[in-house]
Amino acid sequence: MVLGRFNRARAARLILPHFVCETPLFMPVGTQGTIKGLTTNQLEDIGCQIILGNTYHLALRPTSELIDELGGLHKFMNWPRALLTDSGGFQMVSLLHLADITEEGVTFQSPVDGKPMLLTPEESIQIQNRIGADIIMALDDVVKTTITGPRIEEAMYRTLRWIDRCIAAHKRPKEQNLFGIVQGGLDPVLRDICVQGLVERNLPGYAIGGLAGGEDKDSFWRVVAQCTASLPESKPRYVMGVGYPLDIVVCSALGADMYDCVYPTRTARFGTALVPEGTLRLKHQSMADDTRPIDSTCECMVCKNYTRAYIHCLVTKDAMGSQLLSYHNLYYMMQLSRNLHSSIIEGTFPKFVCDFLQKMFPEGDVPEWVCNAMEVAGIDISSCCTPSNTKLKIYASSG
Repeated sequence: MVLGRFNRARAARLILPHFVCETPLFMPVGTQGTIKGLTTNQLEDIGCQIILGNTYHLALRPTSELIDELGGLHKFMNWPRALLTDSGGFQMVSLLHLADITEEGVTFQSPVDGKPMLLTPEESIQIQNRIGADIIMALDDVVKTTITGPRIEEAMYRTLRWIDRCIAAHKRPKEQNLFGIVQGGLDPVLRDICVQGLVERNLPGYAIGGLAGGEDKDSFWRVVAQCTASLPESKPRYVMGVGYPLDIVVCSALGADMYDCVYPTRTARFGTALVPEGTLRLKHQSMADDTRPIDSTCECMVCKNYTRAYIHCLVTKDAMGSQLLSYHNLYYMMQLSRNLHSSIIEGTFPKFVCDFLQKMFPEGDVPEWVCNAMEVAGIDISSCCTPSNTKLKIYASSG
């Protein structure tokens, strides 16, 4: 249910079996049914609405059968709010050598005993039905965006054929929402065919897949803009694998609603904090005697109680360092989501975007791709761009 709009940006209420969510929203990735180093109570405290679980990892350990036997993933991990599981296809292609995709499914070597295994669209859905997440993802034919040629077209058409097999296999449509995934690489024609094909299936929601995999930012935002413009107004739009705050602000301006990424927690484990100015490297020697909080404007438990010097001392040497940074980084992402939602509803979204960009780019050197995307989104950011950047923007748009 869309509650507010600013041009293409939307703030909505997403009603799921376990939780009523507010969008735009960011979903942390809990690979094995856990966000590394944080309890489910802490995740509730910081305002996390949906956690993402990886079907591939959960099917290996502890197995979907055991999760089902123990009452589903919500009960197993003691998480009362919403869950989303991916299809398992991405991990097969990214983690495993010799993954082979045919019409039947994805064949890969078992990491347990090296034997060949097959994941079909039907089996992916059966596993996800047993895990019991509020949102489940269709198995798609995953191709890196940087690949071009006939393989992209083959993958897109196969993704459309597989969605029908996923729909047919889905045994819990009342309790679990099946999202389709738009593929088609960087080709606007293929993306359009895929969007239209999925929309015809009238699914509960739609994901934009195959991005955040190394393509240039100009191609990235254009694909998001194209897909959000054609997807139904009344259904959620999920850009997969997007976790940089700047990307989330841009995609939200273009009409996307949901995001997931390991970035905030992974970067925390390497000693980096997310702050309005961008990032803060706590490992840096200059932090050793810095008695300030990570971010003086942040209301999180970490910023209220600990100094940069203390976290510097712990980072990479003690588990507590990555736990505190993970907590702060996820708080930052949840606060960003809340601010996006409230500014769209209150009609102050352009001001929010400008303030966000001003803090991140105090010299006014906002990247050209951001300027171009905001122009398409109908957000005037001229006040936070240097004149040379504005000229670049006008030149680029007239070309």
